[in-house]
Amino acid sequence: MSEMKRLFDDELKRIQQYAVDVILDPDTASPWLILSKNGKEVRTGEKKLKLPDNPKRFDSAVNVLGKKGFSSGRFYYEVTVTGKTEWNLGVARESINRKGTVTLSPDNGRWAVILRDGSKYIACAPTRVHLYLREKPQKVGVFVDYEEGQVSFYDVEARSHIYSFTGYTFTEKLYPYFSPLLNDGGKNSTPLIISPVNHTD
Repeated sequence: MSEMKRLFDDELKRIQQYAVDVILDPDTASPWLILSKNGKEVRTGEKKLKLPDNPKRFDSAVNVLGKKGFSSGRFYYEVTVTGKTEWNLGVARESINRKGTVTLSPDNGRWAVILRDGSKYIACAPTRVHLYLREKPQKVGVFVDYEEGQVSFYDVEARSHIYSFTGYTFTEKLYPYFSPLLNDGGKNSTPLIISPVNHTD
């Protein structure tokens, strides 16, 4: 194992101890989204569901948040993205705009990494950052250090770092944020799956 790989391995082990149990919040889910009964999977359906509108619900962007928000400390979770050609993952602050189109940027309260066209990975910083990854991640780890103002993304299987947003000051609750995006005629119909964290030895 290379020295760099070993360092990332140690880092991943360290942050995995902050794993939290994330469950999707159906009250926030776009009417286009289908959530599993256990709240661990989300995919985009073929038709819009008839759901009561409420201030928490995304009405057009195919987004959903986790039920629990965090306003201190550290938290970590993992999402299986196997088989998908497009997705958004990250965290969002409580006060984000949930109606109409949404722009992914820390300026708008979202810290996200996205996949587009099956192979384009982008960190949605105020200026977009194109990420050149050696491998296509199958499982993405998201780690937040609230006090440090940091949101980091990891390729869990490759045990490598994808991207970190750093130097932010968080002042309100942050929620895990997910978008499985559109089905694209079935090419992107597999769900995003919140996976149990396997603490490695």
